[in-house]
Amino acid sequence: MPTVTIVSAGLSTPSSSLALAQDIAAAVRKEVTGTGQTLNLQIIELRNLAVDLARSITGDTTSPQLQQAIDCVRSADALIAVTPVFKASYSGLFKMFFDVLRPQDIHEMPVIIAANAGSQRHALVLEYAVRPLFTYLKAATVPTAILATPHDRLPENSDVFRQRIHRAAHELALLLKP
Repeated sequence: MPTVTIVSAGLSTPSSSLALAQDIAAAVRKEVTGTGQTLNLQIIELRNLAVDLARSITGDTTSPQLQQAIDCVRSADALIAVTPVFKASYSGLFKMFFDVLRPQDIHEMPVIIAANAGSQRHALVLEYAVRPLFTYLKAATVPTAILATPHDRLPENSDVFRQRIHRAAHELALLLKP
């Protein structure tokens, strides 16, 4: 049974980043169950670790909660990593979490990268900011990245948006080892 871990850097409650991650996870679950497997899903909401991350970066101490999140990532078979877009890049919280990981923690791990943005003007954030981060960490990002904007949530655009989610889910399922 493969384990997929969501890493969501959403800041609000409810979080549109977490909602996007859960939509992606549902599509991954559908792909995986289609092969006769079940999927174990774990969720890390980084907003709950904001203070722990700051303390870890500045003082080299890791709280039990942060260590649990790190261990959750290390034990995963794949990740769904979702960030809001701030000033044409990923959030600082998102970056801090991946800064506390060792590069070998997600080496060759399949990853779907996704982001929430206010408009299509941020379309290249995934390719020019998020994907290079995971390339540096030597993760195996799937080819299809998912950017969600308010435009994508409109009924007339939802089919195209859903197709992107399902394409990324299919690509991830192909990389999961049975």
